[in-house]
Amino acid sequence: MPVATVLLLLLIGLAAGLLSGFVGIGGGIVMVPALVWLLGYEQHQAQGTSLAVLVLPVVFLAAWNYHKVHPLDLKAVAIIAGAFVLGGFMGSKVALALPADIVKKVFGVFMIVAALKLIFGK
Repeated sequence: MPVATVLLLLLIGLAAGLLSGFVGIGGGIVMVPALVWLLGYEQHQAQGTSLAVLVLPVVFLAAWNYHKVHPLDLKAVAIIAGAFVLGGFMGSKVALALPADIVKKVFGVFMIVAALKLIFGK
């Protein structure tokens, strides 16, 4: 793997990690677009890569920092995590059954709606 690619991957990971720890975002909002735009990944490949990063406990230390100051509801974490596993499996099946350009458009619309809600919502 070329050094420039490794450096870009390190920057993407660092940016995703910083934003994840700071405001709770990272994978979809940072990694997927960066992998597509900066490294030319196909949409499905970028989404799969972003999900694969989550296989490791990459945000454990950030979550632990929050838990130390504002204890987390660990029962809620377990319930959401279990549902996330099922939802992730089902969502990946749907995404892989669709053309990449459709998935990219759905992803873009979701990001716009989320951004508008965060900016203008209560």
